[in-house]
Amino acid sequence: MKISRVVEVLDAKVLAGEGGLDQEVRSACGSDMMSDVLAYVKDQGLLLSGLMNPQVVRTAMMMDMHCIVFVRGKQPSEEILRLAEAADIAVLSTELTMYMSCGRLYEAGLGK
Repeated sequence: MKISRVVEVLDAKVLAGEGGLDQEVRSACGSDMMSDVLAYVKDQGLLLSGLMNPQVVRTAMMMDMHCIVFVRGKQPSEEILRLAEAADIAVLSTELTMYMSCGRLYEAGLGK
């Protein structure tokens, strides 16, 4: 699924990385605990989180993720957006909860 499709499915706003919306993601991970992402995630292209600190971007960088979606309408700081831009990671924000976001992405075919 292209990140541009993720934007549509989640009715999300693109906050950073507009140039990377044609990238493909094959699976997703939803977590607010970056230690769990580091310990258990493999081959994930998309990270959904409500955690609002630079560690989210650093974790996505370590795991070679292409996109971060902040849920529940969270708006990241300029520092987070600059860090993501420097790493070529798209950043989105959706008003949906993590549960609804994950469900919509699965229903749309991500990870199947």
